Amino acid sequence: QVQLLESGGGLVQAGGSLRLSCAASGGTFSSFAMGWFRQAPGKERDFVAAINWSGVSTYYADSVKGRFTISRDNAKNTVYLQMNSLKPEDTAVYYCAADFHLLIYSDYEEYNYWGQGTQVTVSS
Repeated sequence: QVQLLESGGGLVQAGGSLRLSCAASGGTFSSFAMGWFRQAPGKERDFVAAINWSGVSTYYADSVKGRFTISRDNAKNTVYLQMNSLKPEDTAVYYCAADFHLLIYSDYEEYNYWGQGTQVTVSS
């Protein structure tokens, strides 16, 4: 059973930075494509970023491109989301997702394994 545990969320002022981490267990981490999604109150779950199994390929939502960076450390079974120049509209619960794909996907339905989420709040 694959388990994902996010950490690193919190309260930050606009313009600040946070780094989210997602630790995986129960599977071969280097076989997973990984994604980050977010969900604000009353809104749908939106794609943020994804990375392939090797870390060579990444993909970002237009809203975060140039501000967020996804990376992974297969030796530590961990994926990261570095978030810079944060804006109030980035406020949401951020979820880590994983599945056994060679390609990377922005559709949340392509991921079968999910973490519990971590809250990110950006104050203006």
